[in-house]
Amino acid sequence: MIKPMTDYFLAEKSESLLFIAVGVLAIAIAVWLFLSGHRLRAMAFPLVAIALIQLVVGASVYFRTDAQLSQLSQHSLAAPAEFKQAETSRMQAVMKNFTLYKWIEVVLLAVGVLLIVFLQRYDVAAAVGGGLVLQSAFMLCLDLFAEARGQDYLKALIAF
Repeated sequence: MIKPMTDYFLAEKSESLLFIAVGVLAIAIAVWLFLSGHRLRAMAFPLVAIALIQLVVGASVYFRTDAQLSQLSQHSLAAPAEFKQAETSRMQAVMKNFTLYKWIEVVLLAVGVLLIVFLQRYDVAAAVGGGLVLQSAFMLCLDLFAEARGQDYLKALIAF
């Protein structure tokens, strides 16, 4: 059980660095757009709003993962049945949350596309739509990968 658990948490930690990097990049682009007076400077708003989520989630996952993995590894060795029950329950809740996250991301993606398609002649609408499309598509892709990893880990837990 240690290997599937370690693989899962190390991949989560690696992805959290990607969340942080993209969040920082999105903020840098937003600052440039806003300060340059670019006609699409309103893209800064969705870029920054979602970047803040990326930074908070990325940092919290990154900084808690080592301690969480250590604690769970010890728990799995000391009390395997209790570990299996608690960790399976936790992961089932995590997997349910992915459904909510995907719905939110798909709605934001759709709103962004609709803004671009139907209001493209308005710079603010097109810019906000573009920012929503970029950020929500990125988040959706990463959450799909995270969900697949979570599903693999949950299967390993059930088989434990």
